[in-house]
Amino acid sequence: MSTDKLAAKAAEAASSGDPFIFMFTVFVLAVFIGFFVVWSVTPALHSPLMSVTNAVSSVIIVGALIAAGPADMGFSKVMGFAAVILASVNIFGGFIVTNRMLAMFKKKPKKVEAGK
Repeated sequence: MSTDKLAAKAAEAASSGDPFIFMFTVFVLAVFIGFFVVWSVTPALHSPLMSVTNAVSSVIIVGALIAAGPADMGFSKVMGFAAVILASVNIFGGFIVTNRMLAMFKKKPKKVEAGK
């Protein structure tokens, strides 16, 4: 069999499966990979990763604004508005937490003793 026929049979077999099973498999793999990636991060890298997470949330806001943009009132507009609100809370909360964590590493000024 030629490689073109093999590729055509593979594409046909992949497209004939249940889409729910395919998407569920991707979801389960993403959960496992995410779990192992997050729990293998050292504490020293936590603050920089929080900042990256805030950047990802800002991309989510762009997509949510696009979803909330249609003129007709529908499910996508409501979900887009909810996504804008939740991503905004995530971004601002993440920056507050990151700021507080970085403040813990700042050197505190030494107190000057009176009378010396």
